[in-house]
Amino acid sequence: MDNIYIEYNFTVSPKEPATEILIAELGSVGFESFVENENGVTAYIQKNDWNSTILENIFVLNSNEFTIDHSTNEVEQTNWNAEWEKNFNPIQVDDLVSIRAPFHENPNLKYDIVIEPKMSFGTGHHETTHMMVQHLLKLDLTDKKTLDMGCGTGILAIFAEMKGAKPIDAIDIDNWCYENSLENVQRNNCKNISVFEGDSSLLMNKKYDLIIANINRNILLMDMKIYTNCLNEKGILLLSGFYEDDIPTIDAEVSKYNLKLETFIERNNWVALKYNKE
Repeated sequence: MDNIYIEYNFTVSPKEPATEILIAELGSVGFESFVENENGVTAYIQKNDWNSTILENIFVLNSNEFTIDHSTNEVEQTNWNAEWEKNFNPIQVDDLVSIRAPFHENPNLKYDIVIEPKMSFGTGHHETTHMMVQHLLKLDLTDKKTLDMGCGTGILAIFAEMKGAKPIDAIDIDNWCYENSLENVQRNNCKNISVFEGDSSLLMNKKYDLIIANINRNILLMDMKIYTNCLNEKGILLLSGFYEDDIPTIDAEVSKYNLKLETFIERNNWVALKYNKE
């Protein structure tokens, strides 16, 4: 007999970054499948894993920055892969990088990244991931020791290896992202990426030539000193996960540690910054 699921339909405003945070928090309490839409996200949890207080520890629901409403109903087991495939279209970055699922045709661009994101963040569809790929395209990464912090699907670590970076550490605090990154690293035949589950406490005594951090603004500010301490002289720090209005706040913090803002990319009010260590 098919399993019974509880379906939650969340309407989210503004949609980002609240939807990203909501998916991560719901995943941590047992929700196992998500389908994003233009108004927010639909989330599913098995009825056997559900309880009436399951949303009490979903902190983003209590945030003053977002308005999130929801409705629920019971549904029989869905073909999650079919739902996901309907909602994931392949993309291309600057006609050089294709980001696609295994079932998409290869467009034969210079770089081809195959990602099956499941519940993880980082398909290239979000502005921040897209801009980080654009930054990496412009860099010579040959033999650059690299960190992808908050790696999500592992997409940026995978692309860094394609560009010649090695060795590469990919870290995410979320177990699903950790597992998904391992899968995607294998799927893309990467040989120089080590994936870890955890937070910035894993970075003690580590040094990198390039640090990629596509995380939300508050975590970046909290961990900035750790990131900059891990950066070699003449190293590069790429930051994203925040809005253009946040640049002064981010820049004020980064500037404390002898890094200089070289350039930034803007896309739909999201930004990705490139810093050089002097």
